[in-house]
Amino acid sequence: MSRANPAVALLATSAVVVFLDQLSKWWVMTSFALFESRPVIDGFFNLVFVTNSGAAFGLLAGPQVWWRQLFFVSAAVLALGILVVAYRHYRCQGAIWMVSIALVAGGAVGNLIDRLRFGSVIDFLDFYIQTYHWPAFNVADSAITVGIGLFFLASLRAESRGDVGGSEG
Repeated sequence: MSRANPAVALLATSAVVVFLDQLSKWWVMTSFALFESRPVIDGFFNLVFVTNSGAAFGLLAGPQVWWRQLFFVSAAVLALGILVVAYRHYRCQGAIWMVSIALVAGGAVGNLIDRLRFGSVIDFLDFYIQTYHWPAFNVADSAITVGIGLFFLASLRAESRGDVGGSEG
């Protein structure tokens, strides 16, 4: 991320995440029938086309009702507001902080677009071992997970060095 203008770098990184997320979901929706599964690595990884009306791991999933949609859209907007506050706090602390915020923001926007367009999130990455399947996920979910991981890593590194606000570069 650029130190000269972290906002531009953050927005560009988030935009790339949203673009890749929406492009991959478009490809799945135009190339697969709903619930279709295609093996990529036998016994380990499939591409599938499923929808998730709930949160992570299908929490609160079920038939589409207005209150669930309102809840998840509101939660995404609230999360984006929190990320704006985090950006203001960490923008001068270094690249790892900005990358983590950008990944989470891009992932949140990618899934928010799905909720607004379809009422649920499109998932397609299916990892499994024998009969145990990790819940299907997408590029946005991956970006959020990596972003949160980077944020925790930066926090731990800053704490171990005694930096209150972090100073990753």
